Amino acid sequence: MVVKCKSFGLTGMECYPVEIEVSLSRGIGAFDMVGLPDTAVKESRDRVRDAFKNCGFDFPVSRITVNLAPADTKKEGPIYDLPIFIAFLVATGNLKANLKDCAFLGELSLSGELRPVNGVLPMAIKAKEIGIKRLFVPYENAAEGAVVRGLEVYPVKSVYQLYQFFIGLEKIEPAIPAPEKPELMPDIPDFSRVKGQFEVKRALEVAAAGGHNVLMIGSPGSGKSMLARRMPGILPDMTFEETIETTMVHSIAGALPEGVSLIKTRPFRAPHHTVSPVALTGGGTRVKPGEVSLANNGVLFLDELPEFGRMTMEVLRQPLEDGAVTVSRASGKYTYPCNIMLIAAMNPCPCGYYNHPKRRCTCSDAQIRRYLSRVSGPLLDRFDIHIEVPPVEYHDLAGDTAEECSADIKKRVNAARKRQIERFKGSKTTCNARLTDEEFESYCKIDSECSRLLEKAFVTMELSARAYNRILKVARTIADLDDSEKIRFEHIAEAIQYRTLDRKYWHK
Repeated sequence: MVVKCKSFGLTGMECYPVEIEVSLSRGIGAFDMVGLPDTAVKESRDRVRDAFKNCGFDFPVSRITVNLAPADTKKEGPIYDLPIFIAFLVATGNLKANLKDCAFLGELSLSGELRPVNGVLPMAIKAKEIGIKRLFVPYENAAEGAVVRGLEVYPVKSVYQLYQFFIGLEKIEPAIPAPEKPELMPDIPDFSRVKGQFEVKRALEVAAAGGHNVLMIGSPGSGKSMLARRMPGILPDMTFEETIETTMVHSIAGALPEGVSLIKTRPFRAPHHTVSPVALTGGGTRVKPGEVSLANNGVLFLDELPEFGRMTMEVLRQPLEDGAVTVSRASGKYTYPCNIMLIAAMNPCPCGYYNHPKRRCTCSDAQIRRYLSRVSGPLLDRFDIHIEVPPVEYHDLAGDTAEECSADIKKRVNAARKRQIERFKGSKTTCNARLTDEEFESYCKIDSECSRLLEKAFVTMELSARAYNRILKVARTIADLDDSEKIRFEHIAEAIQYRTLDRKYWHK
């Protein structure tokens, strides 16, 4: 007798159905698992056997074969414990149930309790697509899967509870999405606490409105990190599609906060400069999303940029262009999204006081060049906005002038981003920083006066073609903040000002 039960597997962000087949036959007692299971899947034999006995069922003394189809795709993780257990119950005659429209996910303890697993949201979405009506998951994962409408997601605490449910002795209600809890919202510092730095705050507002990458250069104590950590407070509201995609990445990585159904605030990730290239972009023995993917649709902040390893910095170049990371392994390719806004901060030299208006720099020219050369030209070219963060003057710190709060800045950012979403309706583009070539030609047109100004800057500053495109994209965002459908002279002029620091420091 062969009993079939449905589950799912993941390859990157792609989910695929897995059919568990359990066969009991005469012969010397054995328990074989086939279908390319990894070590964690193979260990399901012991977890299922002990859970079966500890729940009061007699484990069969026969030849047992478990097949995980499709057999040519590697299966990873302990999520197949529950479907294998349920198939065993049916195969041994302990349970009579119609499993045709059901799917199961979950790791078992030896006593039969269910433990949470990763990737429930993308699996729930796939279950809905292939016509599954009921999905049984660990209790802790239920709120996550419940966001998928048209699918009944049942929270299960133990396999014995599930057995009681199928024989009609216990009732399990389908889960509903968890209400948003204010206490789970991050405590984001406000821009109203930032004294002075008006030019920098303006640059960050432009960056937030268009999703542009920013490089901040300034001496120690000028407020670079403080300003960057206030960015989540002015980032635009997430669209529903961005919310789903971001939550899926965190679900797959096992980084979804407890009790959260959907991530509705843009991520802010700030890895330490000792982070490895694999931890940054993703990979590992069991491939998982890295920091760039966990920051998807949000901000990746790299403080003290030159202190990061050269390889770590250089692996960012392609993801910044493509908006995705592909990790290739012998078992296949794993692709994760990384539509991020990269914010980096750095000192201008090892001592930090090169070009400081009051303090003397103690570094030699060779030391300064060596320090700046840690940031390569190609990576530098991928920052849309370069902004110098000057030291704060005493009268700004001691003054009682009321500074603009994050909420007011966010209103302008939301309005500008709304214009972009309406402009790009029907395409996958969500902000000016991610304009395709065709969209760039359509939406970044300029008149002859703007063209002459840009041509002069292009020749004088020896800009690259990438820098030319990025200046126009930033100018498009500035125009959106100005509620202007047309890119005007002053928009181009401001955008050019955000491309001068690399010439000041790197091309002296």
